[in-house]
Amino acid sequence: MNNLHGILFAYSATRRLKELSEHRTASSVPFGGRYRVIDFMLSSMVNAGVRDIGVIMRENYQSLLDHLGSGRDWDLSRKRGGLRLLPPFCYTGTQRGENYFRGRMEALGGVSSYISRIRQGYVVLADGDIVVNLPFDHVFSEHLRSGADITCLCTKNFLESDYTEAFYTLNSKNRITDIVSGKAGDNSDAYESMNAYIMSKQMLENLVSHCAARNLHHFNQDVLQAMKDELLLYAYPFDGYCARLTSVGAYYKHSLDLLDPDIRAQLFPRGRPILTKVRDDASTYCGQDSVVRNSFVADGCFIEGHVENSVIFRGVKVHAGAVVQNSILMQDTVVRKGGKLSYSVADKNVTVSENHMLMGHSTYPIAISKGAVV
Repeated sequence: MNNLHGILFAYSATRRLKELSEHRTASSVPFGGRYRVIDFMLSSMVNAGVRDIGVIMRENYQSLLDHLGSGRDWDLSRKRGGLRLLPPFCYTGTQRGENYFRGRMEALGGVSSYISRIRQGYVVLADGDIVVNLPFDHVFSEHLRSGADITCLCTKNFLESDYTEAFYTLNSKNRITDIVSGKAGDNSDAYESMNAYIMSKQMLENLVSHCAARNLHHFNQDVLQAMKDELLLYAYPFDGYCARLTSVGAYYKHSLDLLDPDIRAQLFPRGRPILTKVRDDASTYCGQDSVVRNSFVADGCFIEGHVENSVIFRGVKVHAGAVVQNSILMQDTVVRKGGKLSYSVADKNVTVSENHMLMGHSTYPIAISKGAVV
């Protein structure tokens, strides 16, 4: 798809992710045994033939830089185009003590020179903090067919956001007739915005100029809501699996969703693989007396203990006599002999000492910071 350019917003973050986002953005939080959250939206674009993608960052982006690199693992390392990482900028004045852009339109205004050099005629904008596998090729075809000024992706599977979102009311032809910010309320017919949009490059440039001239910052309020009667807005309802990781509880819940074969089939369909940074590990070793039940286990692991109903990332070691139940263990975590984890989320390089036990609850899982020894 040579006429579509991708722009990803990788600045989304939430304090409710606590230990998981201390040193990274929500977009670079590890998920699903080997991936980062941004891999899902980035791969969706690449699978649709998008070969030029810009990633707008905000803060705590060192982890993201390390993960994305040159874009080689997504076939985006190119002499012309490919992956472009767009660092944050400061604006005059502060808001809550932060010197960063205040909304998507201000972020786009800060990279207006990048937008002006886009070679393609159309642009897809999307957040990098949603776990989903989107058929952007079909969405683009529907955008061209409908003649819309902007096509907005939305879902009935509400994303449990902890910040203001847009909800759409649609007519029988999927044209957006009303937009409400906040909660869907009593409107059972409302669709929640996925913060993914397709429009022409010219339309994007016009909107960026309009908002910059009027000191407007937000896409939902200052563009969609303010201009819904002037613009032809159509929706693309997506009925597949999607999730936004807004808290430790949401991260825990959606990680264990991967144990459901139907959800795995929706996230990893044939023909639309999720690509990620390659790490060459040996196959996982399971000892003769080990027990592994109903778990999602990546390669490179060494398991001699008991693992049940858990998601295990690459390089994890579970020693003999250790028990891991209903937990998520990120890369290179070690659970020593006699250690026990239940309803826990262990970040990278955590060590659980011998005979130590940590137990949370399904509604309040324990989060262990990166590199901690407990």
